[in-house]
Amino acid sequence: MSAGPQTTIVPLQARGARAVGGPVQMELLGTLVLVALVGWLAAACALVYAAPDVAAARAGEPGPVLAAHLVAVALLPAAVAGASFHVLPVMLRTELRRRRLWMLPPLLVGGLALAPGIAFDVPALTWAAAAAVAAGLALAVAELGRLVALAPHGRTLIASRAGVALALFHAVAALTLGMLVFGHGDAPAAGVSHDRWMLIHLNVAILGWLTLLIVAVGRTLAPMLARAPAAPSRLLPREELGLTAGLWTLAVGIALSARWLEVAGGAVVALSVASFVAVLAHAARTRRAELEAPLVHMLAGVAFLAQSAVLGLGVATGAFAPHRALVAYVVFLLLGWAAGVVLGHLGKLLSLSLWVWWPPGPRPKQHALYPRGVWLAEAAAFALGAEAVGLAALLGTATLARAGAASLCVAAALAAAGAAITWSRRPGWRAARRRRQPRKRAAA
Repeated sequence: MSAGPQTTIVPLQARGARAVGGPVQMELLGTLVLVALVGWLAAACALVYAAPDVAAARAGEPGPVLAAHLVAVALLPAAVAGASFHVLPVMLRTELRRRRLWMLPPLLVGGLALAPGIAFDVPALTWAAAAAVAAGLALAVAELGRLVALAPHGRTLIASRAGVALALFHAVAALTLGMLVFGHGDAPAAGVSHDRWMLIHLNVAILGWLTLLIVAVGRTLAPMLARAPAAPSRLLPREELGLTAGLWTLAVGIALSARWLEVAGGAVVALSVASFVAVLAHAARTRRAELEAPLVHMLAGVAFLAQSAVLGLGVATGAFAPHRALVAYVVFLLLGWAAGVVLGHLGKLLSLSLWVWWPPGPRPKQHALYPRGVWLAEAAAFALGAEAVGLAALLGTATLARAGAASLCVAAALAAAGAAITWSRRPGWRAARRRRQPRKRAAA
């Protein structure tokens, strides 16, 4: 669970032993990125439609519900699956079973139907699409769980087994809670109101699944991509364990309407994430690479996470009225933090995949496959847009909400352009057909 000094991920064939894990195929990663970016383009367009409702804090209207679920079930599952299957086999030193993963993209495309099904209350569409997305997530979780279970003991790994396992547990818990909440309807369940179940579901998904996975993987990945010194070694995954304990304390507090538990849980989560933020800050200060979108999105995401923490603790202590503060909380947490950090890494990981799987013979430098300027512009447009939408929810300004949504549309278009530029630089079709194994060294 410790991470020594590393600047590359090296999927080498161990001498006299089975292979160390290698990344997922370039074509499958590209397909998952395509699904994710289509979902993100749809979400950004939906936010333009939803802007007046967001500014009025009418979170239950079809527009905001559509935009939120396009992010949650169309963008994030495909993006996180693709990123995980690129980096975790190498970090956990275990081989993927790649063939069965080709079922993922057609299943996760169901998220594009699930979001409008939920938003416009179309039960047949909702349950059919939910079944497809659930099957896709089950396949992804099962394969990632297999990587964790088979990760070699007694050898240095550069991602915490416990952290990844806890993130997978919370992914299953979030999906289960979501299906129960929407299947039960608006009536209270087990003495807890529908709105509070929704808030628990949201926090389990974003803090327990996405944030925990970002912390478990990003602790090593962020310094690698920045070519900065690795994070200090550790005996226990303290951040991941603390985040889990704080999350469930917070969830119990929300369910019981116990403010002191909400505050205590939120404080533990904040302290756990603060240690990860220190790793990011050190990577930013000591980086030897040029500033790139993954680190920019990470640092901007920390600012969004801090704002959501202030709003959440403010609501828990009674300092803020929950009506507007909770809408802004969701914008900063789901959009600014979770979606932003994941989006920021897609272009870089796609270019790394092309570099890893380049056929034998001369190949370009890795940075030639990554349009750095396009992705930096995307990061700036995204940060401005997400901040504007969050502030619009707090201030009740429809014009600011529309401007923020328009900036997010620009960011989505730039992300699509950046990915398309990288994909256009892949090796030719005939050369790709001759490819059998990835290059010995894979930059990360």
